[in-house]
Amino acid sequence: MITQTAKISKQGEIFLDIINQIFEIERKVERLQESNSIQRNVDKLREILESQMTQLFPDSGFVYENPIGQKYDETRTDCNASIAGEKTEDLVIIEVIKPIIRFKQNNMTQIVQKAVVVVQSQE
Repeated sequence: MITQTAKISKQGEIFLDIINQIFEIERKVERLQESNSIQRNVDKLREILESQMTQLFPDSGFVYENPIGQKYDETRTDCNASIAGEKTEDLVIIEVIKPIIRFKQNNMTQIVQKAVVVVQSQE
């Protein structure tokens, strides 16, 4: 699979905005004690979004990833990171402000939004 960074159309930018809002709601729902009813709404939003994207982009679409807990180093090209603390070895993503969003078409994946993350040393 080939990965590259890409620019997207205005129409695609609307989907990026929606995906970012859904991601933000998911982050907030995780902090709630009784999140089931809200999670159902988020899941429904995701279904609607996926349905619309399939109509507009047959055989392709957007995929987003929450990289929380993943290892981070300076060679990683799908994240823009801020380092919490002074140590810079054995870094792990501890907070995700924006997810990684990719546009998939055929066998090619293009990063259309890098994740914005906070990383911290595990040492």
